[in-house]
Amino acid sequence: MEPEFIFNETVKDIHVCYESDNLSCIMVIAPSMIRVLLYIFFGSLSVLTTCGNLLVIISIIYFKQLHTPTNYLIFSLAVADLLVGALVLPFSMALSVSSCWYLGDLLCKLRNSFNISLSTSSILNLCFISIDRYYAVCQPLRYRTKINVHVAGIMILVTWGNSALVGLGIVIMGFKEGECEGRCYFSHIPISGIMGCIFSFYLPTVVMLSIYLKIFLVAQRQARSIQNTNCQSIKSGASVSKMERKATKTLAIVMGVFLICWTPFFLCITVQPLSNYSIPIPVIETLSWLGWSNSMINPFVYAFFYSWFRAAFRIIISGKIFQGNFVNSKLL
Repeated sequence: MEPEFIFNETVKDIHVCYESDNLSCIMVIAPSMIRVLLYIFFGSLSVLTTCGNLLVIISIIYFKQLHTPTNYLIFSLAVADLLVGALVLPFSMALSVSSCWYLGDLLCKLRNSFNISLSTSSILNLCFISIDRYYAVCQPLRYRTKINVHVAGIMILVTWGNSALVGLGIVIMGFKEGECEGRCYFSHIPISGIMGCIFSFYLPTVVMLSIYLKIFLVAQRQARSIQNTNCQSIKSGASVSKMERKATKTLAIVMGVFLICWTPFFLCITVQPLSNYSIPIPVIETLSWLGWSNSMINPFVYAFFYSWFRAAFRIIISGKIFQGNFVNSKLL
């Protein structure tokens, strides 16, 4: 009788997401202190992501000095990051801490749809930003004719249109979310899902890296040319080029941080079907949070490298923006 008693006690210690469902997933129960710390950490990440990107959005909308094609693309990127903080992270926090999903299949699909579509939007925004930087550095005389507000608007529409199609496809088609009920992860991604990763992540990544490599080579050549000339007019033009190179360097850092944060996740879900789905869910979940953390980092990059964003942030946070006389303020 003793082995049977031990078995019964063991069964009682196992908690599942749905008691009435034989296919329910096992609930991972963490100590109360750990759960509180996780809620604080994930909640802080969500708040910082939302507030930081809201500052970027308000800065670009309010200050006319920031109404440039490049900043409109940064605005679009900040909107995607803000939506991650407001729509994806709160639901993901509840799922990560409790390990069970109680909000229904539709909300699960919507959460996964926002997750993939917003990451797609981010990388497409970064891809168009790299094109903007290419013309600014490599073809400065043609920049104003090639990249203007109208062109930036078309880029933003293409970005969000493609992202919406990707998200809609996930809602309509859906991916198998595992062999038990109560999870909301892409644990079983079909081979066709790899094609989606190729077109929404790997291909734009190759394009961006190629463009920034070209920009780097041209910038090096321009720097040597400036050093070898004593013409004052060229030196005057060089100061403008130096500003553009600084902006390009900053946005290249934004792209690099994005790739550092998201590449492990996309590699993981690409290898998953090829490895017979042997990668544990906690690994995928951890890599997802690494990717989402990128949405919080971008405003700090802007604040660190851009003096005009720092000035705009100070005016907004101090409340001086409500005085109504800072719309045309010089931020540089």
